[in-house]
Amino acid sequence: MAYQSVNPNDGKVLKSFEHMSPAQLEKALAAAETCFQTWKHKSYVDRAVIVNNAAALLRAHVDEFARLETLEMGKLINEARGEVQFSADILAYYAKHAEAFLAPTKLHPKVGEAHMESSPIGVLFCVEPWNFPYYQLARVAGPQLMAGNGLVVKHAGCVPQCAIAFEKLLLDAGAPVGAYTNLLISYEQADRVIDDPRVKGVALTGSMAAGRSVAARAGQNLKKSTMELGGSDAFIVLDDADLDKTTPWAVWGRMYNAGQTCCAAKRFIVLDSVADRFLAKFKTALEALRPGDPMDENTTLGPLSTEAALLQLLAQVDAAVKGGARLLMGGKRIDRPGSFM
Repeated sequence: MAYQSVNPNDGKVLKSFEHMSPAQLEKALAAAETCFQTWKHKSYVDRAVIVNNAAALLRAHVDEFARLETLEMGKLINEARGEVQFSADILAYYAKHAEAFLAPTKLHPKVGEAHMESSPIGVLFCVEPWNFPYYQLARVAGPQLMAGNGLVVKHAGCVPQCAIAFEKLLLDAGAPVGAYTNLLISYEQADRVIDDPRVKGVALTGSMAAGRSVAARAGQNLKKSTMELGGSDAFIVLDDADLDKTTPWAVWGRMYNAGQTCCAAKRFIVLDSVADRFLAKFKTALEALRPGDPMDENTTLGPLSTEAALLQLLAQVDAAVKGGARLLMGGKRIDRPGSFM
């Protein structure tokens, strides 16, 4: 099966989904283009009604959306609820402010008169990651739908149920068919979407490898593209830091969403004068984390999103140790079902 929903807490397959057929993909693209021709003429007020409805539905069904996310990628249930609420806030924010953000701006050239205006450009193709299955979609859908564009979206292969749920959310909110379309497609089919003349722009959040591939394809087609490709953020501890306050933030910065966050604390840079004390406190705090079922609100260490993610992390630790790193704790799979480090 092309898309598999696997519970990383126990490794059990929840559901599987086949790729769209060529005919299904063509039907989806045609519907998106047809919808755009009408959607672009809708007023901001009309668009805002639908986007606000989606925000309200998220808030009304926080637990349902959060539970699905925890089942598919292992996010701690309280963190999942927070993401659902945040996603609702994003949709509501753009519903409220998009018209002002995109209002024509009068310019003041030395000669003549000029102004700048924003207009819908068409159907956009978005490739989104699994680590925030709703937030990554809301932050695209909110502004782009309010701007009058249409969206076709390829979500990550491990969260197909979240992807389907978000598309249904917008349909239930009153969005016309084609305004936002979830595509269960392969990488080869993604190339076809980028090549399609009905698609006017491409956006990706993901790995550098995925970015190179998608950006290259967009470039071949001379299409606008945006790439968000992670980070290497540093958590810096200076010698005047209050370590009792610093340590909880260090744990949060590294372990929020099981560390699977683009802007997580990837590196810790600590002055020699406080390094030993910081390390001792940091180690004690990490040892206090409680692995377990992410549905349990008492769990503080959930699984990684997939078995592949766990194996990659284990390999990284082994490579680091072989390269001279000193392992102070952990570094191995936890002896229990699921993808726990």
